[in-house]
Amino acid sequence: MSENTSAAPASPAHRRSRLPFFYGWLLVGVSFVTMAVGVNARTAFSLLYPPILKDFGWDRGLTAGIFSFGFLLSALVTPFVGRLIDRRGPRLIVEAGIATMGAGLLLATLAREPWQLYLTLGAMCGAGVNCFTYTTQSIYLPHWFVRRRGLAISIAFSGVGVGSIIILPWLQYLIGSGGWRSGCWMLGILVLVLLGPLNLLLRHRPEDIGLEPDGEHAARAASSGRSNIVDPAWAAVDWTLGRAVKTRRFWWLALGYFGSLFAWYAVQVHQTKYLTEIGFSATDAAWALGLVSLVAVPGQIALGHLSDRIGREWIWAIANGGFVLCCLALIALQAHPTMALLWAMVVAQGTLGYALTSVMGPIPAEIFAGKHQGSIFGVVMLSGIVGGAAGPWVAGTLHDLVGSYAPTFWMCIGLNAVSAAAIWRAAPRKVRAVAGRIHLIPAHSSSS
Repeated sequence: MSENTSAAPASPAHRRSRLPFFYGWLLVGVSFVTMAVGVNARTAFSLLYPPILKDFGWDRGLTAGIFSFGFLLSALVTPFVGRLIDRRGPRLIVEAGIATMGAGLLLATLAREPWQLYLTLGAMCGAGVNCFTYTTQSIYLPHWFVRRRGLAISIAFSGVGVGSIIILPWLQYLIGSGGWRSGCWMLGILVLVLLGPLNLLLRHRPEDIGLEPDGEHAARAASSGRSNIVDPAWAAVDWTLGRAVKTRRFWWLALGYFGSLFAWYAVQVHQTKYLTEIGFSATDAAWALGLVSLVAVPGQIALGHLSDRIGREWIWAIANGGFVLCCLALIALQAHPTMALLWAMVVAQGTLGYALTSVMGPIPAEIFAGKHQGSIFGVVMLSGIVGGAAGPWVAGTLHDLVGSYAPTFWMCIGLNAVSAAAIWRAAPRKVRAVAGRIHLIPAHSSSS
């Protein structure tokens, strides 16, 4: 009898406790591939920008406005994305976004007038990609992880770096051999054929299928009575969007996201054109753009994991510091266009700066946790997307006026400093502690 008992299979409860662990990491894998293709399909505008300028002869501000217009449209969509995910889960909105972006890339090949590219590469690609990349992934993935939230999200988002070193050089080859229209066509096919079927696996929360987040780790934390709540009064509030917008924390978040994404996309969209203008080859510029995302992989994973130990604010500050160093290197490159300085710019922007993505979802999730978290995050991201839309347009327009990108780079440095300070004022550490800081919370904090 004892032998039979010892040989008995694991109980259903034990199997259930392990299932969310595996399913959660399966979703991280889906997100990894989705980010690899989707984000790089949007980043590809930096490679499409020079040949479109050459093909049509339009002003830089008008042409860069295609990307900015897409960002503005995605800004209008973002609050609805969050609300729809709260109500229906991520799968519907993700599939709709994939179809919209794929169609936008395919239809862009027929464009002959500015408004046609504003509609396809701008509106359809901008709004579409927002439905299945950073915003959506940052809303639903945190539900599946607690103790390793920063690590899980950073691994998922590191797909951008792996995809960049494959997709962007491939796209540059297509543009060089067949033109920018050929590149758009193949990119659209890739988005539709690969991402559409894969994202049918998505689920919103583990509780929706009878599971718990973080598997056995969550169960152990619950059984021991430990909690990461620092401010019980704040955590007890049922945070709706209406309540959240009345708090200072919400507006500090909005300011922080605006400043960081302004700098991010002002640099990203104009980087390739800037580098070719100061003496680098188109191939070197394309590889630099891809390598930024590739070197982001170890930085995102390491800093995302570190955020689970020391707190989200520190990583946000480090990432903004990376963009400051990036902009300083870009300014210096005009006088000293050396490969060593170029790689320093790449490392600062990618390894440090792109770590923003590893904490972009956890920060609002830990301040405004609850069933309306998606709606709140969507509106916070609205500010970030407005910044991302303004950055490329401001950079292009300033260049048309003064003939230089230097004023934009200095502006980005200032906004990165403001962003870092804003997230410290929002202070997610004062609402919920990360796993590595739980032992520092006084015992009465989680029980009062």
